[in-house]
Amino acid sequence: MPRMLIVEDSTQLRELVAEYFRKTGAFDVDAAKDGNEGFSFVSKNDYDIAILDIMLPGLSGFDICKILRRKSRCPIVFLTALGTEDNILKGYSLGADEYMVKPFSIKVLYAKCLALLARSAGEDEDAKILMCGEIRMDPSRMEVRVGRDGSEVELAPKEYFLLKVLMENQGHVLGRSRLLDRVWGADFDGSERVVDSHIKKLRKSLGSSGDLIKTVIGCGYKITP
Repeated sequence: MPRMLIVEDSTQLRELVAEYFRKTGAFDVDAAKDGNEGFSFVSKNDYDIAILDIMLPGLSGFDICKILRRKSRCPIVFLTALGTEDNILKGYSLGADEYMVKPFSIKVLYAKCLALLARSAGEDEDAKILMCGEIRMDPSRMEVRVGRDGSEVELAPKEYFLLKVLMENQGHVLGRSRLLDRVWGADFDGSERVVDSHIKKLRKSLGSSGDLIKTVIGCGYKITP
């Protein structure tokens, strides 16, 4: 049974979400009342998915997200009242997989979590080694190495999945909308410029191999050896 972490300071909302997910019989749920308790849970346990508020006593949801990403690739959902574009982009830049603004539908939240788990499981099952120039990706380990010496590169989750989609479609131009669908999900309603900012970060992370990612003006991006 997938193990879920919920970090939410509203007692009513925390209990509502936790109880709903427990009653489905599909999740084992840990619920934390603030950021510090959330940190304690993360330090002691491994999770398959996490739902985080942002404005919390103690550590913020952004802090918890960063801590989770240091040890896990599990899907992370922000569930928050902060709905500005800057906050949404920050959430995704830290490695979140979904961003939902309160008020929300608990049925939609549940459906999103199931979809994220299915997507995550699909990534785990893909063991094919991907090569492009001096970039070598092992999806089974979520490992990326570059250069003749095979130095490992640490990528943020969204950078990793962007690179994976590009490498799976070598030589083909992928538009921003398609990259958004594949990496952020079809229901992402933020700006397409989030793709540009993550491509920029990805190129920097890959060093000289970042030049393999080409911008096709007016169309999107492609990777070619």
